Amino acid sequence: MRRCRVGVVGAGGVAQRHARVLTGFDDVELLGVTDVVGQAAADLAGRHGGRAFGDVPELLAAGPDAVYVCVPPFAHGPVEEEVIAAGVPMFVEKPVAVDLDTAERIAELVARQGLLTAVGHHWRYLHVVDQARELLAGRPVRMVNGAWLDKVPPVAWWARRDRSGGPVVEQAAHVLDLLRALVGEVAEVTAYGDGSPPPVEGADIDSVTAATLRFDSGAVGTLAAACVLGWKHRAGLEILADGLALALTEEGLTIRDAEGERHVGADPDAARVAVDRAFVDAVRGIGDDVRVPYAEALRTQRLALAVAESARTGRGVTLPTPPATSGPERVDA
Repeated sequence: MRRCRVGVVGAGGVAQRHARVLTGFDDVELLGVTDVVGQAAADLAGRHGGRAFGDVPELLAAGPDAVYVCVPPFAHGPVEEEVIAAGVPMFVEKPVAVDLDTAERIAELVARQGLLTAVGHHWRYLHVVDQARELLAGRPVRMVNGAWLDKVPPVAWWARRDRSGGPVVEQAAHVLDLLRALVGEVAEVTAYGDGSPPPVEGADIDSVTAATLRFDSGAVGTLAAACVLGWKHRAGLEILADGLALALTEEGLTIRDAEGERHVGADPDAARVAVDRAFVDAVRGIGDDVRVPYAEALRTQRLALAVAESARTGRGVTLPTPPATSGPERVDA
């Protein structure tokens, strides 16, 4: 079987990571790259093969077997529409949009086309996530506390709410996605931001956000997000069930139960490889391990934007019961 020919839209850091991983597979060929900065596309193609294309239609005309959409949050929408119209399997990096309307529209187009998709929530591929799920089987979760305490990344658009969506949407989406995978759907959120931007020129996002979550199951939880540090301080979940406490991060799983405390390490790079491997295998028809297709990522997007909306307005937000297609509705907190 010939190699899977992949096109990449975007040439930033996350696109560079995917290109590096994909070209490490014997059955993948980088067809080419397109970016609004032509030199960036040429540089990435020069390092990993393929050629630089002038725009998305030119890339699609070259006949890729799959396309990776690795653009900033505010640039999602038009690229996906072109890829969907061409009927090409599509991998989209998170967050899938800066707003809900765009994500809902793309999800509807994907469903109508029956298109194979995947979204880059690679934490789902950590082997310790499967172990945590096994430990929680049969035990009702009582409480979950999530956190993403970090810095402002060094890209100009990140500190603008209308460009990134803010730290909950752009950073803490990984935590929210894993929280959903292990604990279930969130019914209602109430969140508060500090109303003060981080010390970065032009910033208009909240420096910190604190949220409370009520799950469909009756469990309760919290989310803390911050971007005021100079380092990544903590990102992960703590889950409490009857007789069991779990602490889960990209680096591993700490388990505390009647047998004592033990730690199982994890390799985040292995998860980043696994998410690409699963998508390529699905494109080639030799695997079926896409854990976050676009429709599933949309549910995480709804949750992240519900937290952001509540923090902005100071009012609680209820979320629709899946598989509803409407967005979150505000309610009095």
